[in-house]
Amino acid sequence: MNVSDIMTAKPSTVRLHSTLREALDIMERIGCHHLPVLSNENHLIGIISDRDCRTALNSPYIMRERWQDEELVNHLQVRMIMTPAPIVIPPDARAEDAARLMVENQISSLPVMKDETLVGIVTRSDIVMAFIRLAESSLEDHNPPIQPHQPSGR
Repeated sequence: MNVSDIMTAKPSTVRLHSTLREALDIMERIGCHHLPVLSNENHLIGIISDRDCRTALNSPYIMRERWQDEELVNHLQVRMIMTPAPIVIPPDARAEDAARLMVENQISSLPVMKDETLVGIVTRSDIVMAFIRLAESSLEDHNPPIQPHQPSGR
């Protein structure tokens, strides 16, 4: 199984100068937890996660009032809190290699790049779901479903 078999193709993205509010709105609207960050030239330059957003808003080191949180959300740019130069993977890589990269680097997503183009994103959830599907199909192959007993009609 390759990364292209389990990735989300054409993922939603944000721009380098997008605000935290814009990133949060996209994540909420489409239900994702990671957004690749693109430059004005459409080059992948980073990735922002919902964890990055929560950390920016809930820093235990800074005491703020509620109105200051709103200011932060509306004015803090994605480039200030993203992970720059994320680890990437090609679409023809094996899904196991993606899983290994995530575990070894303690990350939960990988942008999928073909040449210089972002073509998808693969997340820890994608890998878990692929594993579940694989396990289920393996079980079905080895244990065919039990047919209900039909009375003989005597």
